[in-house]
Amino acid sequence: MFPILLDLAKLRVALVGNGPAAVKRLALLDVDEARHVTVFADAPSPELAAAAGARLRHAAPSAADLAGMHIVFAADLDECRAAALAATVRALGILFHAEDRPALGNVHAPAQMRRGDLLLTVSTNGRSPGLARRLKRFLEGLFGAEWQERLDALTALRQNWREAGALPAEIARWTEEWVDRHHWLDTDAHAAPLAPVPQRRDVTRLHHG
Repeated sequence: MFPILLDLAKLRVALVGNGPAAVKRLALLDVDEARHVTVFADAPSPELAAAAGARLRHAAPSAADLAGMHIVFAADLDECRAAALAATVRALGILFHAEDRPALGNVHAPAQMRRGDLLLTVSTNGRSPGLARRLKRFLEGLFGAEWQERLDALTALRQNWREAGALPAEIARWTEEWVDRHHWLDTDAHAAPLAPVPQRRDVTRLHHG
């Protein structure tokens, strides 16, 4: 398996399904800012119809419907329908994810935990989705809402360092030093309060003084 992140805001996405799993997948696509989503459902639940809105087509997709898509997600389909859809998508050369049927797809959606722009994922290569979900819950206990603020702080620092002429290797080293100094990843101590982000004029003094 090769991990990769897709920018769904730039891709055309199809979701095929009728029930709660499709509702859940659509919610995740919305969180991931997928902007070009078409939902195909021949018997959509009221919840799915409400969530999909104008994106809903009350029909199963044809090969022509899917030909312009970049990735197809399937949920709530029985084995026969999921297999038929997988064959159609494979013939079109499109990425395909089948909920709870990893053998049918060519991509796997890992369990994911978000803290703003920080995204942590867990995958078992489809062998134990339950373990992936359990590990996700474990990570949620370790990484709280404060990590978005921490990421914002490091983003500002990185920009300052780059504008001051720092090389990539220096930025990588200073990032590690900053994390260690504030004990963000210590397992036996509470993290220190977030210090003010130094301005560009302070960068040299901070790391070379």
